[in-house]
Amino acid sequence: MIKKIVSKKKLLAFLQFIEENRRFKINTILALSFLLFIPARNYYYQLNFPASASPIVRSLNQQLLSPSDYPVNTIGISAPDLTARSILVIDVDSKAILYQKNPDLKLLPASTTKVVTALVALDHYPLNKVLTINNLNNIGQIMELESGEKITAENLLYGLLVQSANDAAFVLADNYPGGQTAFIKQMNQLVEDLGLYDTQFTNPSGLDDFGHYTTVHDLAQISAYAVSNPVFSKMVATKNITVFNTDNTISHELESINQLLGKVPGLIGLKTGWTELAGECLVTLTKRNNHQIIAVVLASEDRFSESQQLINWAFDNHQWQKVLPATHQ
Repeated sequence: MIKKIVSKKKLLAFLQFIEENRRFKINTILALSFLLFIPARNYYYQLNFPASASPIVRSLNQQLLSPSDYPVNTIGISAPDLTARSILVIDVDSKAILYQKNPDLKLLPASTTKVVTALVALDHYPLNKVLTINNLNNIGQIMELESGEKITAENLLYGLLVQSANDAAFVLADNYPGGQTAFIKQMNQLVEDLGLYDTQFTNPSGLDDFGHYTTVHDLAQISAYAVSNPVFSKMVATKNITVFNTDNTISHELESINQLLGKVPGLIGLKTGWTELAGECLVTLTKRNNHQIIAVVLASEDRFSESQQLINWAFDNHQWQKVLPATHQ
């Protein structure tokens, strides 16, 4: 005879609870099944690999780049207070920002535009490519090209980057496949390829135009990329040069507008810019003790003096130190 364990009333109450909570019961069973029987989720599940199996962790044949020295303001003196609406100072190697003021403010770039003009031209034209001057655009600063003149792309690039010549910019753009429209499209594509989205160009020279703008952040990154090209670097470091047409009958005396070239120790470029609306603009590249910085000022009231102050502040107050990558646990 089975011993009575619970009263009939309690048994009926329990059965009623189970009936009313079938969904709870089913979900509980499914959850337990998942935990107990799904491979690699069971606490007691064992991985059983034969001795000949390849190891789970494999070595990767990849050489990591050495970390760049990082500029640290060891003196603690703040950057000078300047009139420029936008400023950025970066270390070329580490891309570390030493100082910034309104870095994402979209402003007119004036002839600093010609950095990208030069990059597109260098990518497309062999230096010895001969171009014929057909349509002259003699607005603003020019190298005084003549109609019908034949001149190499290299000499036009010197005119573009040393003399900041607008006529050279338009000749390079007009001779591009698809003409000026295609050239400008490629300028914008190059900037987008660099991952920069606060810059847009509507002309190759930097003339003021609606929808033609950049930021000091973008311009600094563009310039850091540009100086990796040795031809570009050589040209922007040139203080003066005389170039000729192909038969040496026409000469062009070119002189850099950058007043800091030859004046500031270690300064090796880079590009000036000015229009009445853009104000004074300047990108400088300076190398001292094997460290390079780029300083960008836009809409300044005194671009040369303010850039010089930034350069001296950067090198006088910063030491470049090794920064090791963090160890992941």
